[in-house]
Amino acid sequence: MKKKSRFLQTPIEPFVVEEGLSADALLARMERISFQGRNLATAHRIWQKMLQDDVTIFLGMAGALSAGGLRMIVAYLIANRYVDVLVSTGANLYHDLHETRGRRHYVGSTHADDAALAHDRIDRVYDTYASEEEFIDNDNWVAKFAASLDKRPYTSREFLHLLGGHLWDTTGQDGILTAAYRAKVPIFCPAIADSSIGMGLSQARQHVPGAGYIDIIGDIVESANIVIRRPRTASVVLGGGTPKNFINQASVQAEFYSDQVGGHSYALQIVTDVPHYGGASGSSLEEAQSWGKLSVDSDKVSVQADATIALPILTTALAASARSIVAERRMPIFTLEGTMTIDGQPVPCNRFEEVNEPAV
Repeated sequence: MKKKSRFLQTPIEPFVVEEGLSADALLARMERISFQGRNLATAHRIWQKMLQDDVTIFLGMAGALSAGGLRMIVAYLIANRYVDVLVSTGANLYHDLHETRGRRHYVGSTHADDAALAHDRIDRVYDTYASEEEFIDNDNWVAKFAASLDKRPYTSREFLHLLGGHLWDTTGQDGILTAAYRAKVPIFCPAIADSSIGMGLSQARQHVPGAGYIDIIGDIVESANIVIRRPRTASVVLGGGTPKNFINQASVQAEFYSDQVGGHSYALQIVTDVPHYGGASGSSLEEAQSWGKLSVDSDKVSVQADATIALPILTTALAASARSIVAERRMPIFTLEGTMTIDGQPVPCNRFEEVNEPAV
């Protein structure tokens, strides 16, 4: 009898339906099915390993996830320190602010008459509606707050911390911005101008010259200094976009100043984009290794799926399976007023904390 191939060792296990199966048990079984189901189960296992290890976990958030109903999942991850740093598009933070202020998004239809929606000043995000009048009120609210600040540069991280504090003081409601403020988790928004928060900042400057000054280059320095201070990192990315590259860029930039940095030790991404068109959003984690964004021995997985399907399952499973891990986790401790610190060490925005000897 011919010897069994070394490739035929672990059989696929057909998924058997069982009433009352928990999300973590569901994903444990999905490790023995195929395709994106297995990848989602692998993401669950890798995230658990991140939490067990001494790493700084970056979460990247792109797309329309807040408008699509996932904002409180992200708030939960922040409040319970399943992640340590958030990098987000401005839109997700804006739509979070919208709901934290008591406004809503509404169930809509992809078959809507968009001319009729425009007549009623209703904005559509695929199958979701929101009021343009409420958005205008948000813009004015952001502008008024920004105009009240001292007229000096702010990194997006410092500005969003202050905005989250103001939002908490005025509403007392949970959300991404308020959770990050209360948990002292930094939020970076490298493309803040490309959002309604950016529009509010521009309106502040219209009313008060010098207001709304965001130092986006300072964001690069701060984020890289986080990695220099704590070289072992992990990346969780939802939807690609600017947040994905900014997280990876922080590792590459940090390595320029510290030879202790070697790319992310763990990485998982939940994306719908594909790699073969060359865009960064769909780029593979293997490709990221060629840039030094991930370590060559990193534990990684890509889940090609809509985050509105994958994230609720994944985080519900983590809430059960990783509760004791998180309770014992050694997480970085930040202070966020003015110059940021991590574990008591300064994280300046005006210069890199050099570890390497300067080139001669």
